[in-house]
Amino acid sequence: MRNFHQRPNIFVGQVNINVTNLNSSLEFYQQVLGFQVLEQTNRKAVLTADGKIGLLTIEQPADVLPKEERRSGLFHFALLLPTRADLSVFLRHLSGTGYRFGASDHLVSEALYITDPDGNGIEVYIDRPSTEWTWSNGEVKMVSDPLDGESLLAVSDLEWNGLPADTIMGHVHLHVADLQKAEEFYTKGLGFTVVSHYPQAIFISTGDYHHHIALNTWQGVGAPKPRKNSVGINWYTLVFPNEEAIVKVIEQLQNLDYSYVVEDELFVIEDPSGNKIRLTV
Repeated sequence: MRNFHQRPNIFVGQVNINVTNLNSSLEFYQQVLGFQVLEQTNRKAVLTADGKIGLLTIEQPADVLPKEERRSGLFHFALLLPTRADLSVFLRHLSGTGYRFGASDHLVSEALYITDPDGNGIEVYIDRPSTEWTWSNGEVKMVSDPLDGESLLAVSDLEWNGLPADTIMGHVHLHVADLQKAEEFYTKGLGFTVVSHYPQAIFISTGDYHHHIALNTWQGVGAPKPRKNSVGINWYTLVFPNEEAIVKVIEQLQNLDYSYVVEDELFVIEDPSGNKIRLTV
């Protein structure tokens, strides 16, 4: 199977979100999702699957605001498990937690959907082999069919033991205010390619992945960005193959009249809807 989350592709590395209560969120992210805590302070925790690399950071701002509706921002972040057996084990575990969840077969992948206690959306999924994906005119076929849960559960009877060490951040799906502006920013600026269209949504990737990022206007065209310190996404990272690739992207974005700042020695940009992106290698 091709690895779509390594050089020379551009892919999502980490996600940082706000929550209203760090302790209750930690309970959810450890007991339900199976993360380990890598670092923790009074208001922030960095979460990991392998004990070494941070995948998700959750923060509780001092003046945190609940999740706002009809805003741009996070639809969901998506954790990619290594194997179908891993998803089988997770499905059995999740079914026993009492949490409500959804499930879909997208042809390219099988996915489970859940929200954290604050309404932050989460997908946990596995990819089907890319040799089984169907491409036509440069677009990959994706659907949202019911998941065959019985077939999935039959794959493994192993006991759940948290997230597998090889779990990665597979993609992010974002609400945006203007799909055309977002497409220009992510394709002409950041270098992604549109690989699928849905009603009011596009899916983009590098290296012929089914999507590293999805963008939609399902919260309404012109949806304003969330207020500072509200529940939702603070930023996510895009991992580039090298520094030269980042410099090229910065030049492309400047040619489109987008500016950047530097935070923690990283270039930081905002898409047209206010979604903040940190560029790293």
